[in-house]
Amino acid sequence: MVWGQFLGDAAALGSHWIYNLTELKEKFPAGLEGFETPSQGHYHWGKAAGDLTHYGDAALVLLESLAETGGFDPVAYGSRFLEKMAPGNYSGYLDSATRGTYENFLNFRDSHSGTPNDNPYQNGADDDQLATASSLAPLLVWHQDDPDIARKVEALTRVRQNNDRAVAYMQLHARLLGELLAGRDFHTAFHRLEEEAARHPQFGAEFSRKFSAAVENKHKSFEDAALVLGQSCPLISSFPSALVAALKESENFETAILGVLRGGGDNAGRAALVGAWVGAIVGESGLPKTWVAKLNAREKIASALEAAPSFRKS
Repeated sequence: MVWGQFLGDAAALGSHWIYNLTELKEKFPAGLEGFETPSQGHYHWGKAAGDLTHYGDAALVLLESLAETGGFDPVAYGSRFLEKMAPGNYSGYLDSATRGTYENFLNFRDSHSGTPNDNPYQNGADDDQLATASSLAPLLVWHQDDPDIARKVEALTRVRQNNDRAVAYMQLHARLLGELLAGRDFHTAFHRLEEEAARHPQFGAEFSRKFSAAVENKHKSFEDAALVLGQSCPLISSFPSALVAALKESENFETAILGVLRGGGDNAGRAALVGAWVGAIVGESGLPKTWVAKLNAREKIASALEAAPSFRKS
């Protein structure tokens, strides 16, 4: 699950945020194979093939925070996130969630001048995109069986995304991962979650539309489905588009991720989602070994995962 999240992100590095599919094919005429090097002028220019995008870098911050503290603590994670990812500290791309979170941190600090800094790190950006979605999987390694997991998911989300829609989608994401880790196939997990999501008091109708749209478009190509459902970062587009990719190909990791990449747009965020889902299904043996070998952060990821008290290789 966790390796799949990081592999999906890294595979999309060089093709990330190219929305025009004609342009995407022109840039990669031989087809996307994953782990392309960003070209000059690209959002991730300066990074090397095998590096993580800013999404993956933030996910690594969470993973290492969990390993260091022995579990999720919003203050420990929030302070570590800003130490590593804030403007002036991080040299990579700064997304809107990070910029907004940093601005809210500064506002909190200024308004509490002269008093103890009791920042709860629950005042992230008002953002409903893929920031937490591309990071969440490690939380399940430490807290999958925690009866309070929904509250932990909310607290994790609000560190960077103090937004009710983001919280609701991340709780769906966590529930889906839980279903898959329990051994259910993707289609069974999907339909169990579909029924549950429809009962959400605030976003039930929206969730019903998105799940139905995923089913209606699962027979289209990866590219056509992404164009219909949305290639962009907001969860109302990216989550159902990711669901289609997993519905189409839930037992072949490489095929699923390359399909997401071909759909363009914010393919890195969607690939992190799909990578976690499909990784949870196929396990370690189902991940392409050549991809794992290309992942430049593999030793850091492995070291942090080994610190989990319930570490499970699958």
